[in-house]
Order: sequence, then C-alpha cells, then structure tokens
Amino acid sequence: MRYQLLTFVLTLFLVFFVSRILLVLWQRKRVAAADGFARVFLGGLRMDLNQIATYAVLPAVLTPWLQERQWFVTVTGIWFGVWWLGCVFMEICTPQFIDEYDSRPNRLFVEYLKHPKEVCGMLWRGYKKVLAAGLLVFAVMIVLALHLFSGYMPTPLGPWWLRPIESLVYAGAGFLMIRGTLKKRPINPSTVAFAGDGMVNSLALNSMYSLQYAIYAMKYEMSAEDVYGKMPAEQMNRIVCEQAGIEVATDPGKCAATRHVQPVTCNGARPLNIVLIVQESLGAQYVQTLGGQPLTPNLDALYDQGWGFTRAYATGTRSVRGLEALSAGFPPTITQSVFKLPGAQSGFFTIADVLGQHHGYHSRFLYGGEAHFDNMKGFFLGNGFREVVDGPQFKDPAFLGTWGYCDEDMFNQLDRLLQEDQTRSEPALTLAFSVSNHSPWEYPQGCIETTGNPASVENTVRYADYAIGRFFDTAKTREYWDNTVFVVVADHDSRVFGADLIPLRHFHIPAVILGGTITPRRDDRLISQIDLAPTLLSLAGAACEHPMIGQDLTRQTPDRAIMQYGDRYGYLQGDRLTVLEPHLDPRQFRYTAPETFEPISPDETLIQLARAHALWPFSVYRDKSYTVPKQP
Repeated sequence: MRYQLLTFVLTLFLVFFVSRILLVLWQRKRVAAADGFARVFLGGLRMDLNQIATYAVLPAVLTPWLQERQWFVTVTGIWFGVWWLGCVFMEICTPQFIDEYDSRPNRLFVEYLKHPKEVCGMLWRGYKKVLAAGLLVFAVMIVLALHLFSGYMPTPLGPWWLRPIESLVYAGAGFLMIRGTLKKRPINPSTVAFAGDGMVNSLALNSMYSLQYAIYAMKYEMSAEDVYGKMPAEQMNRIVCEQAGIEVATDPGKCAATRHVQPVTCNGARPLNIVLIVQESLGAQYVQTLGGQPLTPNLDALYDQGWGFTRAYATGTRSVRGLEALSAGFPPTITQSVFKLPGAQSGFFTIADVLGQHHGYHSRFLYGGEAHFDNMKGFFLGNGFREVVDGPQFKDPAFLGTWGYCDEDMFNQLDRLLQEDQTRSEPALTLAFSVSNHSPWEYPQGCIETTGNPASVENTVRYADYAIGRFFDTAKTREYWDNTVFVVVADHDSRVFGADLIPLRHFHIPAVILGGTITPRRDDRLISQIDLAPTLLSLAGAACEHPMIGQDLTRQTPDRAIMQYGDRYGYLQGDRLTVLEPHLDPRQFRYTAPETFEPISPDETLIQLARAHALWPFSVYRDKSYTVPKQP
C-alpha cells in the first residue's frame, strides 16, 4: 500500500519536473531575460509539493489504519489514478495554451469549457495535428496510469502504537507542504512570482494548480448588473465619460471607451520621479487638520508645506482596494479587488505600465511585509512594475513586527532607493506601503511619548506619524527632493463602523502632495483616491494615453467621491449621497459631515450617475478593456 502512495508522489513529481524543463527550454529566451532559470525551478518545487500533498495527504493519513482492506486499496488507486491523469492532461494542454494566451491554463480554460461545440469545432478545424498528438500521448498515459495504480494488494496493519505516529507524521508533512512556508501566510502564485513577465512567472506553477486557483478566484467575481440593475453599455459609457470630462472614444480598439490623451500641467526636460506613500489605516479621525485627534503633528505640518486635500475619500475598507485605486486609478466594485481576480493578473492597466511604455519609467513596489500577501506581488509584477522590494530584502532593518518591518525601516529603504534612482538615466515610480499602523500595534520603543497602553492604535498612529516626519526631514535635504513628486495618502481608515448605510466619516482620509516643485495650498474640494493617479501624471509632466476616469486635479474639480462598503455602493456628489443596495430601490441622503444623513427624495439623474459608475468597472474588467492603449 505504501508503494502505491510512493509511486503516486514520485511519478507525479516527475511529470511536473519534466514538463517544466521542456517549457523552460521552449521559452528559454524569455526566462533568461528575467534571470529566472533557478527561480522557476525552485518556485516550481514548492508549488509541486503543495499540489502533490493536496492529493496524497488524506490517503497517507488513513493508510496505517485501513491498508489491510481491499476496498481501501482499490479506492485509493482510483483516487490517485484520476488526479494523476488530470495533472498529466493539464500539462499536455499547456504548450498550446501558452502559445495562444501566453500563460498556463487559467480562467479562460474554464470559460471555453462553457462552449464545447465551438471549442471542439475550433480544435478540429485548426489544430488537427496538435489534437491528434495530444490525444495519442494522453492515451499512452492512461495505459501507464492503469499499470502504476492498479493491482496492489492489501498489507497487514502495523503495531497499534505505531499507527497514530505514522498518521501524525503524514499529516504534519502534508500540512507543511500544502502551506508551503513557515511564515504567517500560506503559499500562493504571488509567492513564486519574481518577474515582470507573467508567462515566466506562470512556469513556476504547475497547470493543475494554475487552473484550480483560477477556479477558486472566480468565485469572487460577481456581476454588478445582477446586483445593482442593468444599463445599456452606450449609456453607461456616455455618463461615465461626461462626469470624467472626457469624450467617449469613437474607436478605442481593445481599450475602454474612456481611452483618452491626458495633457500635463508641468513640462520639463524629462518627467519627474513619482513616489506614492500609502499609509496603512490612517483615517482622518487621527489627523487634527482634518478634524480628528491631535496625533499626527508631522502630517499636519506637511499639510502646511504641500498641496493638502481636506475632503479626500477612500474607495473601500481594505488595503488592496486603496492600492487598486492609487496604482491603477480603478474604481471600486462589488467583487473583490482586482489584485485577486484572475482576469487582472496581466494586461491590466496601472500607471507603472503606462509610464514604463510611454516614458521609460523604472517602477517598483516597496513594502515592509511579505509582498505576496493579498497577491500584491503577483499583481504588480504582472502589470508593469519591474521590481518588488519587500521586508525580507531590506538592508539593515531594526524592528520586525507581526506584519513586517517597521515604518522607519521602510522609509530608510525608500531613501536609499531614491538616492540610487538619481544615478539612473530614466525617471522612477515608487509605490511605498507602510505596515506599522496595524493590530497588534507593534513599533520600536523609545521613539515617541506614549499615552496609556503603548499597544494601542493611538500610539501606533503617533509612531507612524513620527516615521513620516523623520523621512521628510531627510528627503528635503536630498538631491531627489527637487525632481520628485510625493504623495502621502491613506489606504483606508482603521475602524470602519457605524449604523449608517455607508459611514462616510470613516472613508475620510488624508492626502497631501509634496515636493520641490509643489506650491503649498489647502484644497477643500471633494475628491476620491482615483483622482490622485491622473494628477500625479500631470504634475510629473508625463503625458499619457490611458483609460482612467479619475480627474486631473490641476485642471478639474470632480466634486464627487466613490466608495464600496460591503455590498453597498456609495456615490457622493457635493452633499448628496446615493446608495445602491442589492435588489433594493436606491436611497439618497443629504450629508453633513461628520455623520448627519438626512433622507431626501430620489433624484433619478443622480441614481443613473451612481449606477453607471457602479457598473462600469466590472464591465471593463470583464471585457478586458482596462488596458494600456497600444501605441501605433
């Protein structure tokens, strides 16, 4: 019986290994360009062990207790044979899928299964030789599987005292292989991602894992139309474009109808560097300048030294929701963030991608924690970011907490990288994401004067503010200060709660733009996180063509904010809040900050405006049209 288990583990590992060798040899130029030969195979080892253990751990744990029973031996052989053939089949399909879609089998593989007639017809008409060769190899594999996993006989049980030990050993080993790491977060595709080439990253997976992960991720895709009601695409695009102050593209190609050329406010010999500093959970409730507690004197000072927005609103309540708005200018949806959706793992618009293609920017993501959390690393590398620098790569860090290295360590790395950028011939984009302001509220002691329990959100905010101030005191003395545009903005508030349909006071966040070229001023206009990316392009002097619907705040006044709160969608225009809820009539309120909501009679124009913006993001995601426009 143990031979049956060993045969499954070794032969399936051999299948994955040989398949990966052949794929790497085929794609060796792209793998070499990413310096990825060792990383593909080391990452592949981890993913293969994960996949094999997923199928083998249950039979292994039960074997010491049931190996003397013929039915168990037979069922185990069928179980192993089915999964072994499934994995072999997926590896056989992989070369042609890569040739067509430049990736291992993913959600498209599943979507095509919904149309068997059309797919079979396509395969028969266009790929007869490939199909015949694949079927022949698979037929041979079926014969081999029958030989490998049938004909085993029951074996006597071992000593009673040994059985629980064996089961625990199998369970422990299986758990470690499935989890793939001893760190806080289990393995996922982002763990083994290392290159800006999504196809090369996919080689470190195996195709059954790639397919199963895509199926798992698809459960988070929910059509906004099924929840908030339908609207003709032409009307939706017209409303969204009108609000954004752009014309509907008459010939957008494969890009969204919002495709447009954005002029810039600042012009120089070369575009400026851009640094997006995203502060974890730093809501307006902690910032005295914004009517909150007096916990952030350094950030308050930056409001006097830069372009400070007093009515900026987050798009959601999760970090990846804020990151998608800031890095991609993408509005919120009822689905999970695009960071986790399978259709956005490559070819999805980000400012890194468009800046790289149009102006040669070197783009990086800097994070004090582990960048594979929430699939951040995979999303960024697949969509234009050339480099990911996370906690394990930090040089000389001083303090490691539960979520990663402290904000001072992150800012020290940022300062070092920005100084290195001064030696480059091309401009740089850096998105730096802090981690300290997160439960369990850990930070280096002795930096700040605490009040009450040191491990509290208030004291951690004080520390986060201290780290911000310390960095900018240093930055103003550096050479990069005069050729860099900085923005400090929160991803979301730390505690979003309240009896209101959408507790707007907890979406209120700080946002301030700084740099040697920025004129200090206080800005009381109503804005959203999605407006910051277009504004930074303008301030940096980086003219681009893109599909973003956020507005350049140097030229326009959006007077609206957009947010998703669970399954409720909020559209705030001026002082009127429109709330869309699943399968319910829209509701409207007159909002007076911080938390007064007066019900008002529905305005159909505003309802249509809100619905169009609620539907548009999922529409362009589904159509794969939220992309960087291809240059002629």
